[in-house]
Amino acid sequence: MLNRVILIGRLTRDPELRYTPAGVAVTQFTLAVDRQFSGGEGREREADFIPIVTWRQLAETCANYLKKGRLAAVEGRIQVRNYENNEGKRVYVTEIIADNVRFLESGNRESGSGNGAGASRNGSSGGNRPGQGGNDPFYGEGRPIDIGEDDLPF
Repeated sequence: MLNRVILIGRLTRDPELRYTPAGVAVTQFTLAVDRQFSGGEGREREADFIPIVTWRQLAETCANYLKKGRLAAVEGRIQVRNYENNEGKRVYVTEIIADNVRFLESGNRESGSGNGAGASRNGSSGGNRPGQGGNDPFYGEGRPIDIGEDDLPF
């Protein structure tokens, strides 16, 4: 059995950080994911608004670095939960429990460069900070990559 989801979209509002009574951080936000379909007069665009939940260190990282309108990739699993509301009706909620979030744009959107930073549920950073190449072979924002003959496997 497999329950795995990968989404790329923009946040519809700033993440909402809360803490459980036990002190565990939890963040909720909504991701607007474009959906294309063929309408009567060509291609039209719609969006699905998908609720995302993150826990612990990932929740705090998302609350600190994600903002409304930012592009992000979310990897996780679908969860359906239910509860009884005040009128006694059963309410079902479908959401994504994220264990990895990639920030696809830098904090300064005007610069036009995404740094690909992110975090996973174990708190490890998923990318480089601006100005640092690190071990990322694709760092350079579209500039040619210098590859020597010794680097090729064939």
